[in-house]
Amino acid sequence: MASLRITNPTTVLRRPSLGSPASPSVCAKPGHRCRSSRLLLPRASVERHDASERSRRQFVLETAAAAVPLALAPLVGFPEAARSEEPSLSEWERVFLPVDPGVVLLDISFVPDDPTHGFLLGTRQTILETKDGGNTWFSRSIPSAEDEDFNYRFNSISFKGKEGWIVGKPAILLYTSDSGETWQRIPLSAQLPGDMVYIEATGEKSAEMVTDQGAIYVTSNGGYNWKAAVQETVSATLNRTVSSGISGASYYTGTFNTVNRSPDGKYVAVSSRGNFYLTWQPGQPYWQPHNRAGARRIQNMGWRADGGLWLLARGGGLYLSKGTGVTEDFEEVPVQSRGFGILDVGYRSKDEAWAAGGSGVLLRTTDGGKTWSRDKAADNIAANLYSVKFINDNKGFVLGNDGVLLRYLG
Repeated sequence: MASLRITNPTTVLRRPSLGSPASPSVCAKPGHRCRSSRLLLPRASVERHDASERSRRQFVLETAAAAVPLALAPLVGFPEAARSEEPSLSEWERVFLPVDPGVVLLDISFVPDDPTHGFLLGTRQTILETKDGGNTWFSRSIPSAEDEDFNYRFNSISFKGKEGWIVGKPAILLYTSDSGETWQRIPLSAQLPGDMVYIEATGEKSAEMVTDQGAIYVTSNGGYNWKAAVQETVSATLNRTVSSGISGASYYTGTFNTVNRSPDGKYVAVSSRGNFYLTWQPGQPYWQPHNRAGARRIQNMGWRADGGLWLLARGGGLYLSKGTGVTEDFEEVPVQSRGFGILDVGYRSKDEAWAAGGSGVLLRTTDGGKTWSRDKAADNIAANLYSVKFINDNKGFVLGNDGVLLRYLG
């Protein structure tokens, strides 16, 4: 199979620098037009020339001259003072990207053999690349993905060694064996159930792929052949178990809303309506449906660093499972989400994690999720933050809409 070499990168768009402060206004009220200094001083009558009048005028002139420096003193530093009051991200830095407005960032991954080399995916056929650890990014394009009249949504990327995989919608699968220097497109069957939403590189020429209908496929020969890891889609499973007490299963539309994988290969997925959730472990023939923890519909679910589950309910609810592994026993944790929904949680370690959500909501825990504090410095970000990804203890990113990318400073 001929490999397709990626075109040369475009020019990097760097962070716009702050302009030099404008010359300070001599007006005591910024934003108002000031009269000339001549009009601020009293005019002496041309008809009075006695000594007392000259003395009074001299006194006024000296007083006004002394007052001007005092009035200007705070104004000279006004632009600097205004900038110092602007909120800054204490542990996160925004990285500006060469993307169009409206692009939603969806996934990020780095080459294990070169931690400074990574890729960032999104809607509108967005593929960005960095070679300095994520400080700057430049666009990449793949000719085979541009030859057709499709606007691909690249959903997931994963690397193992120098091998990497990308999946997207409409159905597209890309593979690299040289750290992303060249990519080749792997043909897919038209009978594939659902759209590919997740892929995980698991070893040499090996990967695990999931569709939004619950199909799981594995390959060990670079994608030339795929073997089903489950015997049926989730719709078929629910048709057999709908009478087993799963609330909302009768309204299932046959697709996942979200799907997350643990480091040891377990999956948790949320139904499209958020009515219930499903889990799967290696060796199981079918997905296992579970009732949701509370009355509110589920927004997202994932795995904690200790092996337990976290659950996000619509309206800003955050729940943690009791113990580790698969369970239906959850307890709610109070959070300050300001009424906005929380969309994702990413664990940096067993104790520290970050949660992100609508309208720039950014929360932090340092005790494994028992208590959360809001990072107010992110409130000025006019975007929804959809995903929190920690590559390792020192490298993390928050992905949002309109091309918003935050880099963890530590």
